[in-house]
Amino acid sequence: MAMYAIVGGHGAPGATVTALAMLHAWPLQSGQRVLLAECDPDGGVILPGALEGRLDGSRGLGQLGVADRRGQLAQTLMTQLTDVSPGGTADRLLLPGVSDPAQYPGLAYVWHSLAELLVALEGQGVDVLLDLGRSGATGPSAVLAQRADAVLVVVRSTLRSLTTAHPRVAALRADLEANGTGSDGLGLVMIEEGPYKAADVSAQLGSPVVGLLPHSPAVAAVLSDGGNTHDRRFVRSPLLRASRTVIDEARSRVSRRRLRLTPQQVPYPEAEQTEYQQPVPPPRPAPQQQPQPQPQYQHQPQPDWQQEQLYRRPAEPPEQPGRAGTAGRPVYGPVPNPVPPSPPAPMPMPVPGATGGATNGATNGRGPAEGAAGDLHNQVVSHAR
Repeated sequence: MAMYAIVGGHGAPGATVTALAMLHAWPLQSGQRVLLAECDPDGGVILPGALEGRLDGSRGLGQLGVADRRGQLAQTLMTQLTDVSPGGTADRLLLPGVSDPAQYPGLAYVWHSLAELLVALEGQGVDVLLDLGRSGATGPSAVLAQRADAVLVVVRSTLRSLTTAHPRVAALRADLEANGTGSDGLGLVMIEEGPYKAADVSAQLGSPVVGLLPHSPAVAAVLSDGGNTHDRRFVRSPLLRASRTVIDEARSRVSRRRLRLTPQQVPYPEAEQTEYQQPVPPPRPAPQQQPQPQPQYQHQPQPDWQQEQLYRRPAEPPEQPGRAGTAGRPVYGPVPNPVPPSPPAPMPMPVPGATGGATNGATNGRGPAEGAAGDLHNQVVSHAR
């Protein structure tokens, strides 16, 4: 269930006819309903047109202003609806618009409450169609387009219609982006009256074409001016068949958009238990880890030689001379080697005798070496003299 806003423009492109065609072609399942609310500020045309004036002009949207001030908006809305379903099953409902545009200012404070109320109908299985006409998407009633899940702008494939629609589509896109749910819900419904193709129209207006409707003046006259909407030829007309295609595409776009905007939570898959499958016992609690006892050190007997080395006192340095308190201490450790003896003193040089004078070694009975030493000594003495 969703809310769809249908917007027109200058030159009467056919927004009201498109909304009525979608109302009659909307696919419904059991328990589902569709509601069309005519919220055109320029005045409603469905009551004197499609309904051929069979209802009182005071019935419809104009009664909601007073009801809202009294706090009875929801109750009054249900009493102002008209059943247009073929069999009177009340699954295709219509809320006619104001019969006089002068009543529109009195609804200035109703649009926000009405938008909340129409959005809440989704939970009751009701799809809502909003006919905003050419100016309902601006001004006080712009909140209806801003709260809609999809905004469909009706254009004709003619130069006049596309020229007037270009600035309106741009302004509506900016408003939805700033104040609405986003411009990705904006689309075009094109009536094939002129020579332009859907791809060209989408490129020029900057929005995708949701669907195409044939230009069928005869069938459109039944919707705009009244006629037998239960006739088989009307139900099977190309306009209603194309309207069903537009509806399917619009609903698909809304579904994809909601999936994109809403985060999905994937539940954890649970295993299915059959009658032949034994129940899985609950998991056992993890055993608590007990502290492990630390190994105690045990004394290992050592050999005698290791004990001797262990309890042996370390050797002290040798006694230094002049250090106080070191005399008489026993010396431990290896015994130092004995000090080698000092070398003998050199022998004195031979001194000549008192009587011999300066003689050579041959006359005094000495060897040649001693005689030479004596001569050298004599020379040194004589030189010194």
